[in-house]
Formats: sequence, C-alpha cells, structure tokens
Amino acid sequence: MADFVLIHGAWGGGWAYDRLAGELRDRGHRVLVAQLTGLGSRADEASPAITLSHHVTDVTQQVEAAGFTRFILAAHSWGGMVATGVSAKLGGRIDAICYIDAFLPGDGQSLWDITGQWEHDYYIAAQKDLPGLVLPFPASRGKPGYSRQPLLTLIEPVHFTGEEAKIPRRSYIYATGYQPTPFTRFRDTVAGDAGWDLHELDSTHDVMRDQPEALLAIMLGLAA
Repeated sequence: MADFVLIHGAWGGGWAYDRLAGELRDRGHRVLVAQLTGLGSRADEASPAITLSHHVTDVTQQVEAAGFTRFILAAHSWGGMVATGVSAKLGGRIDAICYIDAFLPGDGQSLWDITGQWEHDYYIAAQKDLPGLVLPFPASRGKPGYSRQPLLTLIEPVHFTGEEAKIPRRSYIYATGYQPTPFTRFRDTVAGDAGWDLHELDSTHDVMRDQPEALLAIMLGLAA
C-alpha cells in the first residue's frame, strides 16, 4: 500500500479530491489531502501576508504529522507550484510526483513568470477591492468552497535545492478539452522525455470530475 499527498488548485479546497481520496482509501492506501492556509477549509485564515512558502510549509508539516516517511505527491493546476516547492524540500522521500493539468515551474520561477499578460492583468485587477487577496475567476465566484487567493502565492518563486531531482517517477496529465489552456507548454516540455510519463485525457481542466476513472488508474499505476 502507498501513501498519497494531494494538493488542490488556486481558489479551491481539498473537496476537489473527495472522490479520488475516497477511492484510494477504499483500496487500502493512506491519503493526505493538504489543507492550505487561507483556502478551502481554512478560508477563515485568509490574509494578504500568506505566501507560496506558507503553503509549502503547510504540506511538509502535514506530511510529518501524518507520519508519512515516503509518499506519492499529486497536484492540480496552481497546486503544481506548491508541489514543486515541496519536492525541493522532501524530494528524497517522494516515490512519484504527478502534475494534474498543472503548472510546472523551473528553478526561480513564480506563477507570474510562467503565465501571460491576460493572467497578470486579472491578478492585479481582481485584488484591487481587497488588496492582496485575488477574487476567483467569475465562473467560480459565489460557489461553495471557493475563496480569494493570496496574491503572494502567485508571485513568489520556487527554488530548487537538488532534492527535487531525487524523485524517481514523474507523470504529467494534460487535459485536451480545456481550451484555451496555459498548460500546452508544459505538456510539450515533458513529451518525449524518458523521465516523464505523459497522459493526455479528454477532459476540461477539472480532471477530477471529468475523468475520475482514468485519474484513479494513473494514481494506482504510480503506486504499483
């Protein structure tokens, strides 16, 4: 059996993994769904002072509290930023990492660095009424479980340490039905790289909802 750590995307919460986490537990695996400061179940802790580093620390501390010595790490969307930061701290303990239609930063890159002008304009405009806390995209505003995203989590870079290079298995899931998508460049980065498994799924960005069986199969494959 394996231990899994799951990281959700921006503005969201751990609820995004309710089905996947349940199915993994039903098969005997242990699952930690990360609870990030100021988001999801911890939305009441929201503050403009929250950084990407805070969220990386959230995950590393929760891994220790769960008693996971080795684990499989998976992250969706913006959660790829957090997962990359975690891998730079705990890479030697990660058996596999999976980016689920997620951002894949390089050393010294922030989300700001790997997004375009449209996203930059949105991040700035959507926090002017409450500086430092960015509103969800219009389609998600007012929906249960969504909250403002701390701006500093979008502009703080990750830094490699060498630990991230110790992860033996890497997987990327690309949602072909999400258009326009900012993730094609990351699909292209891993395509043809022997160090990566690339999965292309007919899905919107919400892979957990649209392709639950395929996603479960990929996770179980990483645990095999």
